[in-house]
Amino acid sequence: MFLIFDWLFGQYSGYSTLYITLEIVAVVFGLLSVWFAKKDNILVFPTGIVSTLIFVYLLYQWELIGDMLINGYYFIMSVFGWYVWTRKVNQSHLTPITFSIKKEKLQSLFLFIAALLFVYFVYRFFDMWNDWVAIVDTFTTALFFVGMWLMAKKKIEHWLFWIAGDIISVPLYLYKGYTFTSLQYLIFTIIAIYGYLEWRKIINNPTLQAKNS
Repeated sequence: MFLIFDWLFGQYSGYSTLYITLEIVAVVFGLLSVWFAKKDNILVFPTGIVSTLIFVYLLYQWELIGDMLINGYYFIMSVFGWYVWTRKVNQSHLTPITFSIKKEKLQSLFLFIAALLFVYFVYRFFDMWNDWVAIVDTFTTALFFVGMWLMAKKKIEHWLFWIAGDIISVPLYLYKGYTFTSLQYLIFTIIAIYGYLEWRKIINNPTLQAKNS
């Protein structure tokens, strides 16, 4: 038991109390953000902004450039999403949950490829393209880039990108030595699955859709 605990949390013995506290706070706000997304609640964005700002700082300190870029992008898209979700499509209804149309699917593909190339060149620039972790980081970054963009536009498919990225991130962050963040992504995965199912109910039920908007 102690060996397992030491394997999971032993790396924190060399961290400052400030970094550990900030990571836990960021994880809590990150979980709240995903929970509010599941509930189609506008609080998804302010809670997400707090989490991403803290992670940008921590990831910069830990020299995890790819992950830092993800969270910087999250911050920008959270501000954009906050605007979109509160924008009225007519005099009485806010932006509804919808399926992506063909144009948006093509845009998602373009964003995915662009994110792959962008993160690849960033890793090359910082001379960090040196093992399999960089490759996986690049792939998950692209997934999350698309997922965040679709969430900001209230497209149900964003959950599928979150689920895929979250599942990969659980062992990835555990391998990197950030157990609290790994646990966060494990819970993210569970919430995202339920979120997708809940959004499916809303999008297929005009009464629920009208209530939420």
